Amino acid sequence: MTYYGGKELAAAFRTVRGNTVKIAEEIPEDKYDFRPTPDVRTVGKMLVHIALAPSFAFHVHGNKISDMTTINFREMMQKLGAEEAKPRSKADIIAFLKSEGDKFASFLEGLSDSFLAEQMTMPERAGGGTKTRFEMLLSPKEHEMHHRGQLMLVERMLGLVPHLTRQFQERMAQTQTQGATR
Repeated sequence: MTYYGGKELAAAFRTVRGNTVKIAEEIPEDKYDFRPTPDVRTVGKMLVHIALAPSFAFHVHGNKISDMTTINFREMMQKLGAEEAKPRSKADIIAFLKSEGDKFASFLEGLSDSFLAEQMTMPERAGGGTKTRFEMLLSPKEHEMHHRGQLMLVERMLGLVPHLTRQFQERMAQTQTQGATR
């Protein structure tokens, strides 16, 4: 018996993607070209990168690839880079985040425990050995959370208070108000 399967992976991914979409909605479109330093993506490009990231996992697991040494990473990264480079408006990026997120979450929902338990061969440059599909399928969410943290810092740089911070502040204010009335 497992406690965390495809449905739970999908629900967790949907939560993370929903928070990313909220950030994308809150950053003004005229700030989508903002780049905190010359060597990082703009806000818009980072959001597209986030939208595209699960497509790698979808390719690997949707095609039931079990040996990661057989993947042409250079070719795959070139395709993703070309897709990331396409010009998109804020509305296009938000729609892309939503559609790609829905597609990936729907895929995750249908995965069986036996599929998630399958072992995959890892290339030597990634430490070699094996990992389960489950371990591999946690990566898109973790990757998105990494970049979302960067976007929350960018929001601060732009003078915005991230929605998760606002929600926390509201809960703390309610707790203090409730404590004062007891």
